[in-house]
Amino acid sequence: MIVEMVNTGSELMLGRVLNSHQQWLCRRLSDLGYVVSRQIAVPDVAREIELAVRDSLSRADLVLTTGGLGPTTDDLTREVIARMLGVALREDVETLARIQAFFAARNRPMPEQTRVQALVPDGASVLPNPHGTAPGLVLHLNPNPFRNDGKESWLILLPGPGRELRPMFTDSVVPFLLRALPLSDSFVCRTLRTSGIAESVVQERIERSLRELVLKGLDVGYCARPGQVDVRLAARGDDAESRVNAAEAAVRAQLGSDIFGTGDEDLEEVVIHLLAARKKTLALAESCTGGCIAHQLTNVCGASAVFRAGWVTYSNDAKQKFLGVRAETLDRHGAVSEAAAREMADGARRLSEADYAIAVTGIAGPTGGTPAKPTGTVFIAVASPQETQVRETRNTWDRLTFKEMTAHQALNQLRRLLQGLP
Repeated sequence: MIVEMVNTGSELMLGRVLNSHQQWLCRRLSDLGYVVSRQIAVPDVAREIELAVRDSLSRADLVLTTGGLGPTTDDLTREVIARMLGVALREDVETLARIQAFFAARNRPMPEQTRVQALVPDGASVLPNPHGTAPGLVLHLNPNPFRNDGKESWLILLPGPGRELRPMFTDSVVPFLLRALPLSDSFVCRTLRTSGIAESVVQERIERSLRELVLKGLDVGYCARPGQVDVRLAARGDDAESRVNAAEAAVRAQLGSDIFGTGDEDLEEVVIHLLAARKKTLALAESCTGGCIAHQLTNVCGASAVFRAGWVTYSNDAKQKFLGVRAETLDRHGAVSEAAAREMADGARRLSEADYAIAVTGIAGPTGGTPAKPTGTVFIAVASPQETQVRETRNTWDRLTFKEMTAHQALNQLRRLLQGLP
């Protein structure tokens, strides 16, 4: 089955808004076995929208569009599609009633222009939108006039706002796909998440052991991000599950403790769950990461059960005043040093009465480096009831990547300690 996507919005082309729909929808579709083969973004220009949709319909069994269903003058998708298909737009009574009820429930007058969202192309099915006013639309092209083979295609129009699109896709589109476009074969996709090793090294270590499975149709992919590399294993067909299971076993045999999670599991989730399972607590002392580690940890539900406190001590004075770092340590070794990181971690653990503490101090750059301590130098300390381990590393990236990488390394250092790994 060929699946394509057209994202509309001039804000996407201007770089003012991140195209998060592409990632979110592709992931949800692939989880169901509907793998998107092509995706394109176009501005809010009628000709560009029509050309993109026509092109996708010329070969795809399923085409999804996002955006352009609202009430303003730049919302053109509904009108463009109706004109392209040569069908009329008619006001749908039920849709209009839902829009009116939406405003009435919020005790707000309904702008007259909003009424345009009740216009539905002839032959289209309406996807209700309980979180907004623009309904989704489903059109069945049977036969599809844009395909040379005369086969049918489905065209699904979704609203632009994520808070409306996502529940609509989950509640309405997914049941529709499973009913109207059932897949003839099974699809299995599994992701193993690693930390502490480069993408090229990951491939080098697992490539040979997967070679035979790849020849049998296994698809292997890699995705690198600050501090981690994801390995994607996918297969289609009756024996997809067994092939992916065999591939996972082979990857685990080669990568072992470098694998910290599966699927969408983030490192901070793993750390929170490890601490909770052991009934242990954590404190933080951050300098160069500026609270990045605390931000990541507190994004996890249940963090309050294990995360006691955190300090962002950016200046030397703050390190002394709030964490008890000694002035002579700073004078002799500097704030970016093993000694300073160690005292920061010990101070955070002592003052918070936590079981563990993480401390990070470094030079984010692009200025501030010296020949002895170049830009990117980082010291990461993890204090436990037994000892305080300090690791020095070099993260020569832009400031944002530097912070994300350092935060990931610090959490992974704690993760390995909690799991009894070297």
